[in-house]
Amino acid sequence: MEFFRTTDKGVVVNIVVQPRSSKTMITGIHNNALKVKLTSPPVDGEANKTLVKFLSKLFKVPKSSIEIIKGETSRTKQVLIPGDNTTKDRVISILEPLAPN
Repeated sequence: MEFFRTTDKGVVVNIVVQPRSSKTMITGIHNNALKVKLTSPPVDGEANKTLVKFLSKLFKVPKSSIEIIKGETSRTKQVLIPGDNTTKDRVISILEPLAPN
C-alpha cells in the first residue's frame, strides 16, 4: 500500500504526526504514512493548523484548500491536497522520492 494516491480531486496523503517536536519537518515514511514532526502541541487543533501550514508551503497550495479528510483528532491522518493535473504532478514529484524502494 502506498502512502499517497491520486483521485479526481487531487492527491490523498496518509500522514502520521509527532507533535511537540523541536522542528516541523518530514522525517520519512512510517507504516505506509508520511511521518511529519510538528512543533505545536496536539491541543485545540494547533497541530492540525501547523500541519496544514507546513503542507501548504511544501506543495505550494493555499492553506484553505487543504483538507484533513480523516483523523482530525488522531495522530494518523488522511489529507487531501486538491488540484488539477499540474498540482498533482508537483505533489507526486515531491512525494515519490520519499517512497521506500
